Amino acid sequence: MNTTAHADNDTPISVIGLGLMGQALVGAFLKSGIRTTVWNRSPEKARTLVENGAVLAATAADAVAAAPLIVVCVTDYDVAHAVLDPLADALRGKTVVNLTSGHSEGARDTARWAAEHGVKYLDGAIMAIPPVIGTEHASLLYAGPQEVFDAHEATLASLGRATHLGDDHGLASLYDVALLGIMWGVLNSFLHGVALLETANVKAGDFAPLANDWIGAVTNFVSAYAGQIDEGSYPAHDATIDTHWATMVHLIHESEATGASAELPTFVKELTDRAIAAGRGGDSYAAMIEQFRKRTA
Repeated sequence: MNTTAHADNDTPISVIGLGLMGQALVGAFLKSGIRTTVWNRSPEKARTLVENGAVLAATAADAVAAAPLIVVCVTDYDVAHAVLDPLADALRGKTVVNLTSGHSEGARDTARWAAEHGVKYLDGAIMAIPPVIGTEHASLLYAGPQEVFDAHEATLASLGRATHLGDDHGLASLYDVALLGIMWGVLNSFLHGVALLETANVKAGDFAPLANDWIGAVTNFVSAYAGQIDEGSYPAHDATIDTHWATMVHLIHESEATGASAELPTFVKELTDRAIAAGRGGDSYAAMIEQFRKRTA
């Protein structure tokens, strides 16, 4: 895995798909001085981009013909294939970077399609919102052959921090959903905490600084537990699962007593119950990984 900062690049590029994110991608390319051709089924979305220097292609085929590097950002993989499949011959020898949100199966299937038609392919995931594209706050993940990433690293860096995850095209999607899961886990826990404290007339704004401090402290657990998981050994240097379980009981009781929802902590305790039943009560919380590795019944 490696990352890169912004670098100048003269490779012309075509962008297919001009939703909010697609428009942000084009804006970043133009700001970096990259010759950018655009195409969208609804051409009116290109009006401002054209005013800023983009070239509007009349057809997707024209967009493909205009550049050796094609960036796709559409609704889903089905839409991407609907646009690209008829252009397979025109794409031969070119590079497609697919920044369409999807799943690892779709990424690997698309990579196989690309290989069959002589198309160089990178699958990607955008870990940012449109307003920060092109800034140091944007992070984009890429998966596929290292040499393909290296050839276009400078251009892709115009969008934000570019991280290459490896040759497996499915990795970008897997990292994407794994990171989004962390986001929702943190946000849902914060919202549950707000609901608890509201019962004592505490404002969310008053809770937020302490919540942020604690979220930062939890990163230390992440680093420590990652090592234990990779080694397959879970020494309880901080607290055992049994100790965590006892605190979960308090959180559930507090939720029920105050009238806040107890669903989230109850779910977590149920997972913990299973770990204890499996004999992991004396291990660190990292041993909970075994519960997440199990297929949902």
